[in-house]
Amino acid sequence: MRATIIAAVALLAVGCSKKQAKAPAPPNIQSEEVTYKAGDTKLEGFIAWDADQEGPRPGVLVVHQWWGHSDYVRKRARMLAELGYTALALDMYGEGRHAEHPDDAMKFMNQTMASIDVAKARFMAAYELLKQHGTTNPNDIAAIGYCFGGAVVLHMARFGVDLDGVVSFHGNLATQAPAKKGQVRGKLLVLHGAEDPLVPPEQVTAFKKEMEAAEVDYTFIQYPGAKHAFTDQAATEKGNKHNMPLAYDEKADQQSWAEMTKFFEKLFPPSLGKIPY
Repeated sequence: MRATIIAAVALLAVGCSKKQAKAPAPPNIQSEEVTYKAGDTKLEGFIAWDADQEGPRPGVLVVHQWWGHSDYVRKRARMLAELGYTALALDMYGEGRHAEHPDDAMKFMNQTMASIDVAKARFMAAYELLKQHGTTNPNDIAAIGYCFGGAVVLHMARFGVDLDGVVSFHGNLATQAPAKKGQVRGKLLVLHGAEDPLVPPEQVTAFKKEMEAAEVDYTFIQYPGAKHAFTDQAATEKGNKHNMPLAYDEKADQQSWAEMTKFFEKLFPPSLGKIPY
């Protein structure tokens, strides 16, 4: 009888402890529209962070696809905020412009990239804005980019912008200003679709040679079968509509985000107190 009572009390204690255990509270993601300037150009961005997280945390710039600033990069900014970062989805085209047709996207991109000084000024305006945000540790800044945005963040690394890490998702890899030894300050992660005709194998080969010659700390991962814009759920529809080699790949999307997450965890270790989970 005594053994039965002891067992019952033990089971009751376990049940109580299970009831008392609470699941971690979901992140309290806050966001705001931000307006800033580069020269005379008005830029419109979107910043997100976890309001319940204490202390400064790394900041991540998010550069949009060639379509322009959109809900897509805002979603990625929120996802980064859920991971413990303050994320700024910036504007490279001005006034938050977004194209629905490839002709307009090409026009916006060409206008922006006609002068690399203009492109860099717009990136740096967002960079300074993110550093000044009250939740950001100004000494810990990284950048990610998609398609056109991937090319932008790689170019900013080549130009020696003080970025701890850069991640390119299905970005263009070509450049007319190759990285020089000692110029790239941070680590690079390039996530590439193996079946992307917009970034052919010879461009991949040239990029790897460039990085190795400049002694850059980089990681290159490609996903078999993945085409251009493989992280964008709307890519397949856009590709079919405009006869472009775009396609969403769920597996590559999830795997590439996981690689980025691991990359940032190593870059900004929680054990150092930079991301207090």
